[in-house]
Amino acid sequence: MFVMVVAAAACGRKSDQRTYQLQGQVLSIAAPQKQLTVKHEEIKGLMPAMTMPYTVRDEKLLAGLTPGDLIDATLIVETDDAYLRTIKKVGQAPLEAPPPEASGPVARSGFELLKPGEEVPDTKFVDQDGRKRSFSAFRGSPVVMTFIYTRCPLPTFCPLMDRHFAAMQKPLKEDPALGKVHLVTVSFDPKTDTPPVLKKHAKTLNADLSRWTFLTGDRDEIDRFASRFGVSIARAMNDPRDITHNLRTAIVGADGRLVKVYIGNEWSPDQVLADLRSVVAPS
Repeated sequence: MFVMVVAAAACGRKSDQRTYQLQGQVLSIAAPQKQLTVKHEEIKGLMPAMTMPYTVRDEKLLAGLTPGDLIDATLIVETDDAYLRTIKKVGQAPLEAPPPEASGPVARSGFELLKPGEEVPDTKFVDQDGRKRSFSAFRGSPVVMTFIYTRCPLPTFCPLMDRHFAAMQKPLKEDPALGKVHLVTVSFDPKTDTPPVLKKHAKTLNADLSRWTFLTGDRDEIDRFASRFGVSIARAMNDPRDITHNLRTAIVGADGRLVKVYIGNEWSPDQVLADLRSVVAPS
């Protein structure tokens, strides 16, 4: 009986795996993180052409690779993970020259990045119920905020931010010191992520809408707002589904001033909760 149960569980795990073929060019390699950034063609059945960082479980796959290499790879997508299982170098090509960057901490849009202690812009949004919301409406409550779009295909990107926020709901509710903390998810794909779509998305996450708000609004306004936190968003002119972005999550104090920004997807709910207790709650 034990063997049958283990076998059934193993079969269940395998059924969660999806396999895709990826063709693209290596832009950069971060060997210590077992990660490489690839500008790739459309992955049929998963996503349009994008530039994305991908991880490998076997660091030997990165041996001999250099920026500019053209690769064929096998992408494995699981419920809560995605990684390259095989990588084959098939050629080499010059890298596109990056656009010149301005000196200093300037966001892609030209706006300066917010520094801890600075006031967050009072941008206007629309919430999942279609109600107009200004960011100042959250004054009086510490806020944990992240940026996503609901069609994001990789489980280690936007869906991971969703899972992290969902995991924080219970400890926030149970800790009296964090009782006023509010979760805010901002979509940078307002054409698709309309209020009804966001409300449906919230339902799939079992989001407590008294504590977790989903926002959309004018695309340019959202881009400007997000860029102040270091969010970089690029959309293909010929395919609105093609959204290349990075990840940023922020803590904003009850006074509306920035406390901290987490870069990428390596932060954990426990880390944010600890920061809230040590930095925000005492104030």
